Amino acid sequence: MNRKSPVPLTNRGDVLHSRRYPVSLRAPAKINWFLRIIAKRKDGYHDIQSLMQCVALYDIITCKPSDTVDVVCDMDIPMRDNIVYAAASRLKSYASCREGAVIEIEKHIPSGAGLGGGSSDAATALAGLNLLWGLNLTNSELGDLAKEIGSDVPFFLNGPFALVEGRGDRIRPLKIRSSAVILLVKPQQSVSTAWAYAAFDNKNSRSREDSTSGPLKHGKLTKKTIDIKLFCQALDGRNHDILRTMLVNDLEGVVAGQFPAVREIRNKLGETGASVSAMSGSGTTVFGVFRTREMAEKSAEAMKPHSCWVVETLT
Repeated sequence: MNRKSPVPLTNRGDVLHSRRYPVSLRAPAKINWFLRIIAKRKDGYHDIQSLMQCVALYDIITCKPSDTVDVVCDMDIPMRDNIVYAAASRLKSYASCREGAVIEIEKHIPSGAGLGGGSSDAATALAGLNLLWGLNLTNSELGDLAKEIGSDVPFFLNGPFALVEGRGDRIRPLKIRSSAVILLVKPQQSVSTAWAYAAFDNKNSRSREDSTSGPLKHGKLTKKTIDIKLFCQALDGRNHDILRTMLVNDLEGVVAGQFPAVREIRNKLGETGASVSAMSGSGTTVFGVFRTREMAEKSAEAMKPHSCWVVETLT
C-alpha cells in the first residue's frame, strides 16, 4: 500500500489501491457544531453560517474500472437519483472522459440523519474517480463541480474542520488541535433536508404574519452571529462551559416539534453525562460531547433502542 499516494481530500484515509486497480476511500460523516440560517435567498436556497467537523464514522466508496457508469448500493434509491451517480456523471462530462466506473457504496452513515452521508459519498466519489481515471484535476476544480452537485459536498473536499457560509459554497478551512469524544444518537425517524428548511420557512412566515402586514418571503432571518475565534478556542481547550452557551441549531426547533425524540434524546444525554449536546444539521441525529470515551459508551447503553455510535472528531 502506497501511503504517499496523493489524495485530494483531508482525512479521507489511505488509498487502498493504485489507479490501475479499484480505488477505495473512506467517506466520513460530519456534525454541525452550530447552524445559523442567515437569510432566505431568491433562488429558494438559504444563506447559512455553520461550523462543520468530520467525525470517525465512515462509508466506504470503491471505484472500479468499467465501460459505463454504475452505482451499486444497498439503499433503495434509483441509480439515476443517487447523488453519487450525479457526481460521477458531472465529472465524466466535465473531463470529457471516455472511461466508466462501477462505484460501490458500503453504507455505515445513516440517511436522513443530518450527518452528511450522501454529500460525503459524492465528494469522495469525485476524488476516487479523479484517481481511477487519471484526470489529475486540482482540488479547486473538484470543488467547483461539487458546488453544482449539493450544498454540503464542497465541505467534504475541504474538511475536516471548516466554517461554511453562503449556501454551503463558501468554505474556510480552520485549524484545530484537539479531538472530542462524541456520542451520535439517531432515533428511528429520519428527515430530509428539504423538509426541515421548508418547515423552518413556514414557521418563520407565520411569525412574520403575526407581527407585520404580511410574510417576508426573502431577506434576513436572524442578525445573531457566533464568535468563531472564541468557539474554536473553546473547542481546542475543551471548555465545555463556553461551548454550552454557543451551540445553536436554527432547525432544531421545527425538527424536534415534529419528532419529539430529538428533544428527549438531548435531555437524556444531559442526564447521562454529556457536557454539551445539539442536533446535527437538519437532524434527526443528536450528538453529545463527553469528557471520556468510557462515559460516552456508558451513555450509549442507556440510549437503546436508538442507534448509537461513539466516535471522535477528526483534526
